Amino acid sequence: METVETFFQWLRQSYGIKITIGYDAWDRAQFLAGLWTTVKLSVLSIIFSLIVGVIGAFAQGSKYLILRAPIGIFVTFFRNTPPLVQLYFFFFALGSVLRVTTETGGSAPMVSAFSWAVISLSLFAGALNTEIFRSGIEAVPKSTLEASESLGFTRFQTYLYVVLPLALRISLPSLGTNLVNLVKTTSLAYAIAVPELLYAAAQIWSEQLNVREMMTVLLLTYILLVAVLVWILGRWEKALRIPGYGV
Repeated sequence: METVETFFQWLRQSYGIKITIGYDAWDRAQFLAGLWTTVKLSVLSIIFSLIVGVIGAFAQGSKYLILRAPIGIFVTFFRNTPPLVQLYFFFFALGSVLRVTTETGGSAPMVSAFSWAVISLSLFAGALNTEIFRSGIEAVPKSTLEASESLGFTRFQTYLYVVLPLALRISLPSLGTNLVNLVKTTSLAYAIAVPELLYAAAQIWSEQLNVREMMTVLLLTYILLVAVLVWILGRWEKALRIPGYGV
């Protein structure tokens, strides 16, 4: 660690490059905390958006209008409005209503800023995942559905054990693109003071006046995060690949 700190100190003294997270313990702790918050926000949003997408796609294929109509409205709303506006709507509009009384008699928000960010981003990406899964489901051959019905499967069993695994394979390229965009979109949580990567970097450069260096570090960190996700998605595609059929 001392060697690394010495190197960054040398960069600052010799070239004026102030990458303070390399030699300042406080700045490094701030940045790592922001990185951890971004990772948590990304993982939770990905998981919940996948759940929303699977349930939404199932409801869209229902023969009952009472199930299809709400999902159609949900997808239209979240797909046709900016994610930042959605985040503000949840945090300021709903957040101002959902409040609790504290022991001292004051008022406090019932849902934290981090939780609102997870909810907003999950629903935003979930709406897109719903359409992605729907297109994958429609690509499954009808003969496959007829075969499952002939075996006595219910509609739910057919969806869960036959359609969904095949649709997932078909949807993976588009799904991967949406999840990558979701990870990048987590930076919007900065707008409601969630202490993620951008928030932490902004705190550092406002104190150290090293905007150029921190923006470069921030850019490289997001590239690394996305690269890890792309690698995981690539391994997932290989694991689901059917020999002779591709993905």
